[in-house]
Amino acid sequence: MAGGVLIVGASLGGLRLAEQLRAADYAGPITIVGAERHKPYNRPPLSKDVLLDVPADEKVHDIEPGQLAFGIRPSLADVTWLLGQPAVSADLNKQIVTLADGCTLNYDGLGIATGLTPRRLPFSGGEADRHVVRTIDDAVRLRQALSPGARVVVAGGGFVGCEVAASATKRGCSVTVVEPLPAPMCRSIGQELAVAIQTYHEANGVQFRLGTTISNIACEHLGERRLRSVALSDDTELPADVLIEATGSTCNAGWLNGNGLDLTDGVLTDDAMRAGGTEHVVAVGDVARFPNSRYGAVARRVEHWAIPGLTAKRAAASLAASLLGRAPDLSAFNPIPTFWSDQFGIRLQSMGMPGLADRTELIEGSLSAIGEANGPGLAIGYWRGEALAGVVTIGLPVARLSQYRAMLD
Repeated sequence: MAGGVLIVGASLGGLRLAEQLRAADYAGPITIVGAERHKPYNRPPLSKDVLLDVPADEKVHDIEPGQLAFGIRPSLADVTWLLGQPAVSADLNKQIVTLADGCTLNYDGLGIATGLTPRRLPFSGGEADRHVVRTIDDAVRLRQALSPGARVVVAGGGFVGCEVAASATKRGCSVTVVEPLPAPMCRSIGQELAVAIQTYHEANGVQFRLGTTISNIACEHLGERRLRSVALSDDTELPADVLIEATGSTCNAGWLNGNGLDLTDGVLTDDAMRAGGTEHVVAVGDVARFPNSRYGAVARRVEHWAIPGLTAKRAAASLAASLLGRAPDLSAFNPIPTFWSDQFGIRLQSMGMPGLADRTELIEGSLSAIGEANGPGLAIGYWRGEALAGVVTIGLPVARLSQYRAMLD
């Protein structure tokens, strides 16, 4: 390929970047490179709908990625897709990216949208019974393992861990979540709400082992090394047929090593989403670490569902300006992140950055009413100093969500 825009990462962020480039009047060639064999798709259903809605005996090839995919708009009909080929290195000075098959691609503008890889526990053995949830293929493989009666251990009580725990319980599995913190999800939503949601999970059959971690795994030989149990740091042992590792992620940025970029935690950008002060290189989505003046001067990565689209719009404007000879927009970039989480029939919706708060306050509703049919819903405010940094709601109508969203502006 000679010239044009090369987007590395066939993710939601990569797709949105291509769309926004066309919206910003860039009419040149666009090529999207992806490590997966699928075109971009919506990841939130992987820990919920995919584990529940499709019969467990279906095979990987029976699920069409298009069931989850964002429609490729007519304006992107001329995009070139190179799927199943991850990038392995880049030379930003020569404007070249090398793929796993040795192919080299030249570009005029580069979009970095390579996202994350799930972190794995540092133990060997039982690989056939160990799972992560990041891709369609991951979710389908896990779904096949979640047979009724299976003893499932979930390592990590964050949002993905709790969503998967709920899905596995609904499939008839016996589920235990192992979490080193005092309550699941407490780093993101605070102790009070986290304990209330834990109680709701327990009422639906999930067990929790808090303040502990997995220290080892044990296997038995049944033709191959199959998982038998996991040992915890408090010297107890849990029988396990399935181990789901939901202990966080690492950034897919190693292919950019040697180019002088700050890759300490993802790819550091400026307000215009430009990496390393280079006008023709931008980063978007989970892998981008960018400043947000709304929450102080510290650049942060934000793994919220809305961020790929928000960062892509800003990055596309910057990249199109560079390629079309226009002045870039250098004003402050201060988006409000949003995400949701479905667990046992409740929908938790978050706006802003609750995890930065130093105090919380119940604004409306009751924590004891979580999960009640036709309950009043609730909202919790998260303050950082005197500023409202975030709001988390459960079971509120759209009009109330809009009101709380306006309070954060």
